[in-house]
Amino acid sequence: MSTATKLSEFARDTLTGLTAKQKFLHPKYFYDDNGSRIFQKIMRMPEYYLTDSELEIFSDQTNEISKAIAENNDFFDIIELGPGDGLKSGILLKSMIESKFDFTYIPVDISRQALHGLVKKLSAELPELPVHEAAGDYFHVMHDLRQRNGKPKVILFLGSNIGNFTEKERIDFLQQLSNITAPGDKLLLGADLKKPPEVIINAYDDPHGYTRDFNLNHLTRINRELDADFQTDNFVHHASYDPMSGAAKSYLVSKKPQKVNLGVTGTEIPFRQWESIFMELSQKFDPDDLEKMAMEAGFILKKNFTDRKNYFADSLWERK
Repeated sequence: MSTATKLSEFARDTLTGLTAKQKFLHPKYFYDDNGSRIFQKIMRMPEYYLTDSELEIFSDQTNEISKAIAENNDFFDIIELGPGDGLKSGILLKSMIESKFDFTYIPVDISRQALHGLVKKLSAELPELPVHEAAGDYFHVMHDLRQRNGKPKVILFLGSNIGNFTEKERIDFLQQLSNITAPGDKLLLGADLKKPPEVIINAYDDPHGYTRDFNLNHLTRINRELDADFQTDNFVHHASYDPMSGAAKSYLVSKKPQKVNLGVTGTEIPFRQWESIFMELSQKFDPDDLEKMAMEAGFILKKNFTDRKNYFADSLWERK
């Protein structure tokens, strides 16, 4: 067996990214324990408008969203992809229970531990809620559910997760959702909207330094888990926003020429002075973007629910 085949997925992905022409790291590895703690700080800071904007939508418009979701369905499954702590969806689920809609809630996550924590919380807060947790890959779980019961589906993909995908990844993801849903099924998709550039920059290059710490922690994790020797002081965090394309991007930039040993891979990674590592894309959309995305994936955009500042949208789509 070659050395490459013995490497963990984390090691393989890191090696691939750092040996690419434009160096990059996969955002999914941001969230070790410390990364998750730092991200909690990011979500609580006033400059990070995303969480409060979407929470406002669910707090102020939950009855309207509930009715739109349940329209034409006597009974259905609500499938939430990556539910997190269930804060926003919990508001919606409470409203739907009070309206006596006939549904089962199915949170889907790769982490069984995260699911168990969510289900425990929901059972205490909403004891009458029918819950069927499902650990595993989103699409495998949804395919199995479709094969097993054939019930109408309402998919929740909240937050701004769709904005972390490249254009090709977005197209592929939404097409896969289309392929495993049936006509009349619905999708409620969270999407961050285009807005004043300074608002976006302040959220991703915050004065507290939390986003910088969040990015640098990725290097610390590589040092710890892959026996690398990144000197984090040799890198500076940089965020940019292109108002034309709507792409907010974050980078770590090498302040000097240096070489980093990626221990477990046996590879030395050279950096030129001011060479960057692309860390994350946070795409922003406008209503036309959302309608085009829906149409190309085989959905009809029914309504965009937005906050008062029009900073964020939860976009309701229906499968053609």
